[in-house]
Amino acid sequence: MGLEAPATILMKRVHIVGRKNSGKTTLIVELVRLLSEQGYRVGTIKHTHHSHELDAPGKDSHQHRQAGSSVVGILSPGMTAVFQAADDPVSRDASRYDSLAPMFAGCDLVLVEGDLQTDAVKIEVWRAGISEAPYATVAPAITAVVTDDSIDVRIPTWTRTNIESLAEKVLSLAKSQT
Repeated sequence: MGLEAPATILMKRVHIVGRKNSGKTTLIVELVRLLSEQGYRVGTIKHTHHSHELDAPGKDSHQHRQAGSSVVGILSPGMTAVFQAADDPVSRDASRYDSLAPMFAGCDLVLVEGDLQTDAVKIEVWRAGISEAPYATVAPAITAVVTDDSIDVRIPTWTRTNIESLAEKVLSLAKSQT
């Protein structure tokens, strides 16, 4: 019934993780803006552990999904969107990222906001104003902590205020993936 699966496409992704209000979104926006201005193609993915209905109930596309369509696409003059049901909605499996890889194939880098549980490169944004300790103190898979505050961790800390230097480090992490 199914078609042969295409060859696996590597998505060079770096996850930006951190506690609520740590500055993840702000950092991603700044990195995307700077790297795009430098000619890099940057993709982004927002990961959330909350269940959201991304397709509006009652709309045609939602009705298509409710009827059993595996994948629903929406094409408009200014936007293309695809809704695909997760085989296992709580899965932390890399296959969920693999299914997105073809759409990000032209990107030099994909920045993912969140997903502390994935087996991928992760850097943490941390601010002392956040009352909780950084994830890096308990999550050994974090590569570095981005902060301008004093912190005691056993991994590199990268200054938050020098966005150019930070962008170079993030690009290096992406390029090291094969």
